[in-house]
Order: sequence, then structure tokens, then C-alpha cells
Amino acid sequence: MNRDDAIALLHRYVSSDALRKHCYATAAVMKQIGAYLGEDAERWEVIGILHDIDYELVGEDMQRHGVEGYRILRENGVDEEIAKIVKGHNHFLHGPSYETPVEIALQAADSVSGLVIACALVKGGVVSDVTPKTVKKKYKEKSFAAGCDRSRIALIESLMDRQTLYELSIAGIVSIREELGLR
Repeated sequence: MNRDDAIALLHRYVSSDALRKHCYATAAVMKQIGAYLGEDAERWEVIGILHDIDYELVGEDMQRHGVEGYRILRENGVDEEIAKIVKGHNHFLHGPSYETPVEIALQAADSVSGLVIACALVKGGVVSDVTPKTVKKKYKEKSFAAGCDRSRIALIESLMDRQTLYELSIAGIVSIREELGLR
């Protein structure tokens, strides 16, 4: 499955523009982390695109989030490995015991993508004005982008330092800024 196929599948199950953008942003960060770690960056990007494919279906029922995603992906011919990663990413059910690099990266990317975008919005939507120093400062302000779970971002420290994560995340978001409505 490539990026276009993953986006087409996502659009069949997710209609919210905001949720789609969250998935694109998470994917852009996943792609950067995958490349940095010498992994299959395109595959990691696909995982990021698909990670919340069931979010509208399950609504507030976090006991089903990921479980339904797994079902949807398997029914649509997505391979078992990707489907299992999506199933396991629901940190309310499975966290924080993530062991593989892709699982850890997805936890961090899912949260840091929102933090970087929030930093860009403070700068008038200009993501290229966001620096790792900006993200580091806002990371410490727990009330800023409060929905971005700092403990999930911190999981990345088993793979890289947070400075590197911020650099990769900003680069990823910048690469798709037009899709996200940013400058």
C-alpha cells in the first residue's frame, strides 16, 4: 500500500477534515522518524495515515478504538503487521508497554504532531517559523496543547533524544504544510 492508497482508504472512513489532517501530520512525522532510523519510511507513513481510521466509527468508546481499526484494515486487505500496529496504538488499552521502534514512534508522532501544529498556529500558521526550541518550551507548558500527551512523546527517548524528534517533526510538518492549511 502506498500513500495515495492509504489516503483513499482513510477518506472512506473519516470525513472530518481536522481528523484527516491529524492523520496526515502523524504520518509526516512517522515518515521522518522511519527514515532517520533506517526503516521503511513509506510504510511508516502509511501506518501514520491509517492509525485513527476507526476514530469516527467508535466515537467516545475507547475500548473499541484500534480494535475496529484492525478489523477495517484487514477487511480492506491491509497486511497483518500494519493492522496490528494500528490495533495496539490505543494507549488507553495498551500503553505504555510499547517495545518495537514503530510502536514507540507512533505514540510519539501521534502527540508531537499536534504540539508542533499548535506551535505553528501561535506563529500565525507559519510552521517554518517553529524551531525545536519553540517546541521544547511549549512542551514544558502543560496547559499549552493540553491534549498532546507529553508522556507519549517522552517514549521516543528510547530511540532518540527529544531535540532530534522535534527537528524531524518540524521537517515532516513543513513538508506537507499546504495539506494542513499552514504556511
